[in-house]
Amino acid sequence: MSKVDPAKSKRIWWKECVVYQIYPASFQDTNDDGYGDVKGITSRLDYLKALGIDVIWVSPIYKSPQVDMGYDISDYKQIDDLYGSLADVDDLIAQLHKRDMKLMMDLVVNHTSDQHSWFLESRSSTKNAKREWYFWKKGKVDADGKRIPPNNWCRILDTTKSAWQWDEKTQEYYLSLFSPEQPDLNWDNPDVRAAVHDILRFWLDRGVSGFRMDVIDHISKVQDFPDGEKVIPGQYYQPGNAFYANGPRLHEYLQEMRKILDEYDTITVGEMPFINDEDEIIRTVGMQGSLNMVFLFKILNMDNEPGQSKWSYHEWDATDMKRIHDQTQRLMIERGGWNAIFTENHDGPRSISRFADDSDQWREYAAKMLCTKSITLGGTEYIYQGQELGMRNIPADWSMDEYKDVESQSYWKAAQAQYANNHRKLDYARKLLQLKARDHTRTPMQWNSTPNAGFCKSHVKPWMRVNDDYPNINATRQIPDCESVLSYWKRCLKFRREHKDVFIYGDFKILDPEDKDIVAFRRCSKDESFVTVTNFTGKHKEWSGLGDTKIKEWVIGNYELDTHNENLGKTVSLRPWEGIIGRCLEV
Repeated sequence: MSKVDPAKSKRIWWKECVVYQIYPASFQDTNDDGYGDVKGITSRLDYLKALGIDVIWVSPIYKSPQVDMGYDISDYKQIDDLYGSLADVDDLIAQLHKRDMKLMMDLVVNHTSDQHSWFLESRSSTKNAKREWYFWKKGKVDADGKRIPPNNWCRILDTTKSAWQWDEKTQEYYLSLFSPEQPDLNWDNPDVRAAVHDILRFWLDRGVSGFRMDVIDHISKVQDFPDGEKVIPGQYYQPGNAFYANGPRLHEYLQEMRKILDEYDTITVGEMPFINDEDEIIRTVGMQGSLNMVFLFKILNMDNEPGQSKWSYHEWDATDMKRIHDQTQRLMIERGGWNAIFTENHDGPRSISRFADDSDQWREYAAKMLCTKSITLGGTEYIYQGQELGMRNIPADWSMDEYKDVESQSYWKAAQAQYANNHRKLDYARKLLQLKARDHTRTPMQWNSTPNAGFCKSHVKPWMRVNDDYPNINATRQIPDCESVLSYWKRCLKFRREHKDVFIYGDFKILDPEDKDIVAFRRCSKDESFVTVTNFTGKHKEWSGLGDTKIKEWVIGNYELDTHNENLGKTVSLRPWEGIIGRCLEV
């Protein structure tokens, strides 16, 4: 294992910061309408500062019809009444800066709302000047003489439907990859790019410190719009991501934005769900790259059937996770890129329910074990609201009426239609929703044990039901408890900062890659080295995968460390869902 000298890795604040994602509708309500708001975020800054947060990333709060919870934007320079006002955001930024914290906004510019003035003009006439700001096509005719969309691309949020929407007034189709209300912008039009650049400057000049860029790999599309390969059996509409993701002019567009961002001291992270090629990743996030980092979804897609959508399940074990960590960690170390470390966001379920054990018996141990692994990986650390409390998926007995997400509802309606006479398959579809739906991370934040968990007042109905477990899993209960999941996160984040040469800038090596239950790795800098060992089972395990590595002492763990430090031999006895960090005897 090489000894990485952190002095040779450029030290930049966004590499060392901890980012906390806030889903604003579900964070804190202050005006009694059942939705979280900007003032609610401001009211909780001391909590976030105490946790160890440097940057908050707020999901969209712009003016929006809220078809897709704000990811359908009708005005990029106004705040939706649901969340407050520009003045509230200005105050949030000011209060963050008082605490030496920063704000990262969600930049959603692959598409707009169909209620945005740009699209309303574009839709008004085929001759309108903004017609070319979006993708409009006349469509085709099938063998029976019936009008059909320009190609066979399916929607991303409902793969049974076309990504093209017919407009009766102008007698053409427009491209809308996510939902009919989210038409895609035509980035090949320089006026569109100029408008986006103006949005960047508007927020940067207000004191925003950077952007999470929503599906930014979609902004360049192959302009002849060929049909997608037939990979979904039994239907006409197929994924077109080979032609609308990582397109021919993507890096040109990203570099144009980079020139503006470089005028400010910014943090940028791209959501790029279809970026897999290593050369393409490094081209995006290398020292000359367009973005500081991207979210790589290999871990989050680990339990999908290969080649299939999230609505599938593939059995995985620790070898799969280690292979992914080894690839992504070493790729960035050896080729000068940078990782974004995350296991939860607003587009997936709770990590403890998906990858560990959220039962009452093991939830706290499993949540801490996941934390142990996360904080010792190299890259910028991202935490999603409630992850630091060990929040879990919504209960299996909730009815489908409680699922609010457009993707969940579309999937369930399609499943009901397809499996109307097959109860076994319909039950399986329901189980997939309970495992993977986006709704699981969108339930209100659990602040205390009062009705509605302190998210909103007891007489107010929250926009989404609070998880039933809030009396036992909440921030107020965990803050004074030195053994809580929250306290463990605080301790681990502090430890990560104290040893940043190792955990942020250091080298990485997987230990015992063939073990199907244990994820273990070694981190090393010029001056010190640590080992992380995590048991991804609910069983006691005797692990002998240290190899030549010798442990001086075990320093952090989610169980008492006394027995480990009494026996520092080659075999490590691991309890269910145990995670431990050990200081190595030699660097």
